[in-house]
Amino acid sequence: MDELLAGLRGIAETTRLRIVFVLSHGEFNVSELTQILGQSQPRISRHLKLMTESGLLNRHKEGSWVLFRLRDEGAGGALARTIAELLPAGDSTLSADAARLEEVRQARTERAAEFFRINAANWETLRSLHIREEEVEVAMQRLAGPGPFGTHLDLGTGTGRVLRLFAPQTAQGIGIDSSREMLAIARAAIEDARMRHLQMRHGDIFALPFPNDYADFVTIHQVLHYLDEPGRALAEAARVLKPGGRLLIVDFAPHELEQLREEQAHRRLGIAGEQMIGWLRRAGLDLMSQEVLPPPWRNGEEGLTVSIWLARAPGEAAGHAVTQTAARSE
Repeated sequence: MDELLAGLRGIAETTRLRIVFVLSHGEFNVSELTQILGQSQPRISRHLKLMTESGLLNRHKEGSWVLFRLRDEGAGGALARTIAELLPAGDSTLSADAARLEEVRQARTERAAEFFRINAANWETLRSLHIREEEVEVAMQRLAGPGPFGTHLDLGTGTGRVLRLFAPQTAQGIGIDSSREMLAIARAAIEDARMRHLQMRHGDIFALPFPNDYADFVTIHQVLHYLDEPGRALAEAARVLKPGGRLLIVDFAPHELEQLREEQAHRRLGIAGEQMIGWLRRAGLDLMSQEVLPPPWRNGEEGLTVSIWLARAPGEAAGHAVTQTAARSE
């Protein structure tokens, strides 16, 4: 009762209702909320602090950014989501907020697209700056198992490297990416390798062009840290997985390399294990295993830690305990 009353007190103000409306569409930092709501940063920060203390919001710090989202659990989170659904869609103030919200999202998308367009040709070199891809790929194959995998979808395929990696174990492989420049590189690579059972498609990771229960195996390699809503992408991956199908995810562990936001269009500075577990649970997937690859040392500088998660859609006999493994790069 106390938690619910605190939430009611914390939400009962016009600007706070607008904040709930905006955050019902995803995760935003203070600067973005200031831009959307058209109010001063100190004022928005005060509202956010009160709403977080009232149990309505989750606050997550990544480098110099502080990100806010509606709380996923508890009476406060349930209250915030319920209020968001009750807000009048035709309200002129909320409609204006929604328009500015889309402008912020479009600016994010354009920055990322420009980065991928410029760097499509040397993408493999950029990736190699973080951690040895060969070690990551060995770990991916070990966690995925020997196959065969039937239909493999690689979401955010980039140059198609992961699709080619698992090609010997798949009957059909399809790479999805929103960057046409990346897809051109990927198509050239699979043509050179004469892998005719692989194909590339232009598409949206949040709205995949496939029916439910379509794929046996889905991979998402170093993609989630570019997304506003990783959980939504995982839910869409879960939708297209067949019962018992497997999802293999690779991404960076939390880090403090703030420059990657501007230099490489990263939206998130890594993904924590507890975040991933929550997203997978809400997507209806079971975590089977997690492996952590600590970074190597190169030229006196330590690289980024890579995490790999293997999840499975319900539908097969259980019996796979969750394991965690750390492998030190030499």
